[in-house]
Amino acid sequence: MTTPVTIIGAGLGGLTLARVLHVHGIPATVYEADPTPQARTQGGQLDIHPNDGQWALAAAGLTDEFRAIIHAGAEATRVLDQHGTVLLDLPDDGTATRPEVLRGDLRRILLDALPAETVRWDHKLSGVRPLRAGRHELSFANGETVITDVLVGADGAWSKVRPLLSSATPEYVGVTFIETYLHDADTRHPATAEAVGDGAMSALTPGKGIVAHREAGGTLHTYVELTRPAEWIAALDFSDPDAVIDRLAAEFDSWAPELTALITASDTAPVARMIHTLPTGHRWHRVPGVTLLGDAAHLMPPSGDGANLAMLDGAELALAIAAHPDDIEAALAAYEEK
Repeated sequence: MTTPVTIIGAGLGGLTLARVLHVHGIPATVYEADPTPQARTQGGQLDIHPNDGQWALAAAGLTDEFRAIIHAGAEATRVLDQHGTVLLDLPDDGTATRPEVLRGDLRRILLDALPAETVRWDHKLSGVRPLRAGRHELSFANGETVITDVLVGADGAWSKVRPLLSSATPEYVGVTFIETYLHDADTRHPATAEAVGDGAMSALTPGKGIVAHREAGGTLHTYVELTRPAEWIAALDFSDPDAVIDRLAAEFDSWAPELTALITASDTAPVARMIHTLPTGHRWHRVPGVTLLGDAAHLMPPSGDGANLAMLDGAELALAIAAHPDDIEAALAAYEEK
């Protein structure tokens, strides 16, 4: 196959697709809205599962590189109640099978494994126009246009490629995660660092909770989870971080101080992550020359599977194309059905 595969989105799924295609000698170009690889943080830690994420990395020939970025000891798990009482404490004894890595580190090893010209940065997709015979014209915000024979939407929850295949749109599930960070926590916030432990900590009650992960360098990355309508979240003025912190702290006013410090002592401005999902069982009819992967195809609430499934999609799609190098429609149909 000599026709390049055009991939929209340089997330984990799109990059896995590009890398596995590269392993099989199939050219690909990835178009990414970010101006540079360092333009924004890439999120927190991910547990990478054997049968999807690790399998995809093996298909990409990156198992050794993956092992080199594992955060040792981070598979420890703690469950606390709102008073700070430990209900469950499972240390990382080395027998667990879902090692933790930073999303940014994982993205980096995928980028490093691609030819330098593969990713076209500062290319935000603004429109797609179907042409004949499965071809599509892509328009970018920087004024460039591209015509492609094989288009893959790896562009996440709000995919601009998805409307070519499906009228489904993400719906808010009624839960928002508000993100905070404590840096150098072992020195500056030892009680909170001890409460979180070496890996992941959850303190959940009906309708609200605090979940934190220990990252490298004594960083505690927290998601304050609230079941609230969209209007409640919209009423928070995130241009005034202190006011948002005060409002969040009020929701947890009877909780242990070592837990509420994850909110009140944040070293970063709080960021809201409203959780959306596509309909369960989302499907589409085969449309020549185009398909989806990852959140663009099957957006769901956080479960530990999203990034793993996006990488699995990327690897499976690449292998389907490699198996049908002269019949892209057969490749896309086989991938989609699976």
